[in-house]
Amino acid sequence: MMKLTELLNPGITDTSRSPHSRMCSISPGSVLISSGFWHDRIAAGRTRGLLRLYDLLEEHGVVDNFRRLRGKPHLERKGPIFTDSDLYKWMEAAALTLWSRHDPALVSLLDHVIEDVAGAQAPDGYLNTYFVQEREKDRFSNLERDHELYCAGHLIQAAIAHFRATGKRSLLDCAVRFADHLVSTFGPDSRSCFCGHPELEMAMVELYRAVGRVEYLVFAAYLLDKIKFSSRTSMEGHAVRAGYACCGGTDLYMETGAGETRWALDRLWEDMEGLKVYVTGGIGSRYVHEAFGEPYELPNLRAYAETCAAISNGMWSWRMLSATGECRYADMLETVLYNGFLSGVSLSGDRYFYMNPLESSGSQEEGERGHRRVEWYSCTCCPTNVQRTLASLPGYIYGMDPKYIWVNLFQSSRLSGSTGSTALTIEQVTRYPWEGDVDITLDHDSSIELGLRLRIPSWASRCRVHLNGDELEGVRPGRYISMDGKVDGDSRISASFEMPVRFMGSHHRAREDFGCAAIARGPLIYCVESVDNPGVDVQNLMLPADPGAEFEFDPDLLGGIGVIRFDALEMTGGGPLYQNLNERELDLDPRRVTAIPYYAWANREVSSMLVWLPIAPGGSDSQYP
Repeated sequence: MMKLTELLNPGITDTSRSPHSRMCSISPGSVLISSGFWHDRIAAGRTRGLLRLYDLLEEHGVVDNFRRLRGKPHLERKGPIFTDSDLYKWMEAAALTLWSRHDPALVSLLDHVIEDVAGAQAPDGYLNTYFVQEREKDRFSNLERDHELYCAGHLIQAAIAHFRATGKRSLLDCAVRFADHLVSTFGPDSRSCFCGHPELEMAMVELYRAVGRVEYLVFAAYLLDKIKFSSRTSMEGHAVRAGYACCGGTDLYMETGAGETRWALDRLWEDMEGLKVYVTGGIGSRYVHEAFGEPYELPNLRAYAETCAAISNGMWSWRMLSATGECRYADMLETVLYNGFLSGVSLSGDRYFYMNPLESSGSQEEGERGHRRVEWYSCTCCPTNVQRTLASLPGYIYGMDPKYIWVNLFQSSRLSGSTGSTALTIEQVTRYPWEGDVDITLDHDSSIELGLRLRIPSWASRCRVHLNGDELEGVRPGRYISMDGKVDGDSRISASFEMPVRFMGSHHRAREDFGCAAIARGPLIYCVESVDNPGVDVQNLMLPADPGAEFEFDPDLLGGIGVIRFDALEMTGGGPLYQNLNERELDLDPRRVTAIPYYAWANREVSSMLVWLPIAPGGSDSQYP
């Protein structure tokens, strides 16, 4: 019997030969998305975001930084010390886009960029546009701050994506030369290395998977050992760095099975998921150092929740899912993608948030400290990271192991693979996340040994799954249901997830949110934005005992979204700043309020916004389903 891994090519993280992996990614080129929710978001990124971002990289001198090292010394080096990584992330996004969709113009553009990058490489393999000429003596002099290894990691990841998407080695050979330079420069028997911004760790593991050279895996283990990863017990410090370190640790575990690494991963996950993640999947609550706070320290108005940090959470969740096969990691990935990540990019695909607060007073300020989307930041890590994440999304929908196809995310799509006369096609049709019905059709040759694992989201307390008309037993939220030996060459699976409006409470120690409720439906978190509620101060809204919530899909609003309308009470007056509780009087006026998905806010005029709404006196958390 032919195994699936012989029929379908691995994708973004190739764990097909990793001894401690339960699931492998599938090539984005095997997944066609022609309609539906993510089709529109990916198309906006491809047609508007990706090319506009390249124009801005040119405009701000990021590409010229490489050209000045290959015959154009009159050009001035521009941008932050780490700006090489922004071009590398754009290159990875372009490569991932080509993996899914051939585009001759993009092929030509990327080839020219690769010429500029590879042409700037030093004879010894070193590549960084900042530490050249008069700064060459400062190479590797401050690894904790200077981001040289971080930039190297993004170069390697872009090179691997380009090689897997196109088969070309032009960028991969450049990355291998730099990796060899790093391996020969650092290590237990040579110069000590401390990576101040993790990223290189997961890149080195993936390079090992791509070219098979064990010294890259050994070097990744060395980097993680230098930051004492296996001794960590809590998510601390810069949120993106912590998330990327966990990605590297998970990749290393899947190759080595090191128990101390796995224990660290489990401890860190429980700390993040149980104590330090926003309801949107965002992480990093503090402006200072873009960092994690203390347990339950999750402010809303001053939430940092950097877009890159949400992406790091999603990347880590994907790796933990690959390593363990546990549904809770796919649940977190879905939460991040639909909420904390997607809020970071406009519906048009070309304007961005660096921070993703859960409350806004409607500040007019634009840029890094305001709540208006912009197309460029002086530190433009988030826009380039957004584009590579959008381009990678087809590779997350499905997974595989030697016997099973895993359905991780719900999106109208067609998965296909063939070798010789043997072929496999899986077609998924759904209007998710607006509707909870998912229909899957399988068509495959009898020579393929095939089972299917279907994810049942943890929020889906009421769900039914049918295989060829027969209802399956054992369907439980927060698990994959396995169809062993039941999926023949022409099978139909239907899943139905009920999607009631849910009002979610918080742990009592999450002080800003205790006594409040967030509105959710399916995988989406909702918010109230003032532009949808004229004449209402959304900052003064409270929830009554029975909000009477109703869902409606509005095809004309914000490109077509589902809205939730519910009863609320608006506080007016309020009296003095401080007053005795038994003397306090609240004027509460009834309002019918409209909420939109959190990802869609700030796509119109500047407005105020609220995710968590206080529960009015007389109401109770227990009254909200």
